[in-house]
Amino acid sequence: MKTKVKETGVKNNPNLYDTDFYLWIKTTAQLLEEEQFSEIDLANLIEEIKDMGKQQKTSLKSNLIIILMHLLKYKYQREKRSRSWLLTIFEHRRRIKEALEDSPSLNNYYQQVFNKCYQNARKEASIETGLKLNTFPKVSPFDLEQTLNQEYLPEE
Repeated sequence: MKTKVKETGVKNNPNLYDTDFYLWIKTTAQLLEEEQFSEIDLANLIEEIKDMGKQQKTSLKSNLIIILMHLLKYKYQREKRSRSWLLTIFEHRRRIKEALEDSPSLNNYYQQVFNKCYQNARKEASIETGLKLNTFPKVSPFDLEQTLNQEYLPEE
């Protein structure tokens, strides 16, 4: 296998990152396994690791906004409640719980972005439902725990 890395390695193909990302990943992983550290495209590897952390945060925010928006719709559009909304709430709660299990340090981030995500969810709920923005409270009617609790639905 070392021969393959030498044929397609970063030193012989410095543009591999830009021309074939998947092959770059495979090659980089193989170089790491073989401890051929001097052959690794370190600058792009560092950037990808940083991006992985950003991606985790972006995903958490996106899932949180979706949950909050659907909880608002569920609460304020009782007549339009559907299984689809329930499934969406369940699915995105599951995604966040799994992310927090895999990366417990994201829990602090979840707490930090909750209010900002609620404001985005509030605006999106207004747009999607056609209800005026002031229909939805300025402060979230759902707390951090309720938002992720698979058993919780706003029944009022």
